[in-house]
Amino acid sequence: MRSKTVAVQRAWLAFLLCICVLAVPLGGAVGQSAPERPVLVIDIKGAIGFVSAGQLTKALERATAQGSPALIVRLDTPGGLLSSTREMIQTILAARVPVVMYVTPNGARAASAGTYLLYAAHVAAMAPGTHLGAATPIPLSAPGMPGSPPPTKPAPGSDKQGESDPTAVSARKSLNDAVAYIRTLAELRGRNADWGEKAVRDAATLTASAALKERVIDVVAKDVEDLLSQIDGRSVTTAAGAMQLTTKGGSVVEIKPDWKMQVMSAIADPNIALILLMIGIYGILFEFWSPGAVAPGVVGGISLIVALTALSVLPVNFAGLALLVFGIALMVAEKFSPGFGVVGIGGVVAFVVGALFLFDPDASDIPIRVSWQVVAGMAVLSAGFFMGILGFAARARQRPVRTGAEQMIGSTGEVLSWAQDEGRVLVHGEMWAARSSKELAKGQKVRVVGRAGLLLSVE
Repeated sequence: MRSKTVAVQRAWLAFLLCICVLAVPLGGAVGQSAPERPVLVIDIKGAIGFVSAGQLTKALERATAQGSPALIVRLDTPGGLLSSTREMIQTILAARVPVVMYVTPNGARAASAGTYLLYAAHVAAMAPGTHLGAATPIPLSAPGMPGSPPPTKPAPGSDKQGESDPTAVSARKSLNDAVAYIRTLAELRGRNADWGEKAVRDAATLTASAALKERVIDVVAKDVEDLLSQIDGRSVTTAAGAMQLTTKGGSVVEIKPDWKMQVMSAIADPNIALILLMIGIYGILFEFWSPGAVAPGVVGGISLIVALTALSVLPVNFAGLALLVFGIALMVAEKFSPGFGVVGIGGVVAFVVGALFLFDPDASDIPIRVSWQVVAGMAVLSAGFFMGILGFAARARQRPVRTGAEQMIGSTGEVLSWAQDEGRVLVHGEMWAARSSKELAKGQKVRVVGRAGLLLSVE
């Protein structure tokens, strides 16, 4: 009986051992079948700026945390800030997740800064009907523009035009730096470096099909699904090392910009930044001249802080900002000057010139400036504000006091009784003790010239 019990126990132990052995590969299979990791997609449209750089950085952080097989950037841009473009390229080069730049939809472009982003991406793709190129850096002032030096003529027997012209030297340095940058990216990703140099030097452009033929891009895809299918199995090298893309048939999650990004994108518009700056200055000045209004000060303070936030990320020309502030100061001074509007006119001129030169065009490969319609409208409103509303506030401060102890000064009254240098007078229907340096008579009209407590000084 005992041997039978031992045999049953051994059988149970063998059964449990088999279960454990079978459970190990099953458990390993469960552990390996991790949930599907989607491909993330973001949209970068319009001018490249600090918002675009922040959007790309956040998307890559999320893709890295989720272990996404790739991040697709749907691109449509005319160019943008050079600093933001370099920041985005550095982010791509340091990314541990493959970045796929995809110029889409049909009719989109990757001009100027967009061309650099395509060259920097691990995979460069375009939709049919799109184009890229025109990556020549724009100089600070084009020939023929106000403030630009006249074109340099070559000296007799010299084959180098403008070799001693500082402006030409600066432009040549900027151009050579841009050429070296795009050739570096091309060599890193195995793309056509010669055409990249041509895009910088000669502002060359290519359509999607021509770019694929010239080895500037890797894929021409009609949509994201087609793109994922074509790049599947492609080998790329990221900051984490070489890897093979596994994207075919994968799910796609689109990342929308949060409300902070949307707000920052709106206020980063130079026109909006200038309008907010003016509202902030107007509100604070009106609150200063009319204490107690509260609302202008609150609105002005909020607008000024938001405007300064926008200006901190835009390429501000401090000479233009100084002219803008100086123009406002002159328009304020006009209300207190005895002239015939010369100071005010100078303020309007300084305001307009400062607004036009408020942003540095050399910091971007596309024009970043305030619209002349906005400048004209703000100049007219500024002149009206300082000549009208602020003048009204200043005149209100100069009016005689109507209430309180000071309002008695200058009032007229009648003597009710008088003895030597003291007596009683009737002022505003009230009887007051009064004093005067002269002898007065009952019924005589007097004027209040001072007050000490309940004692009036009259004459």
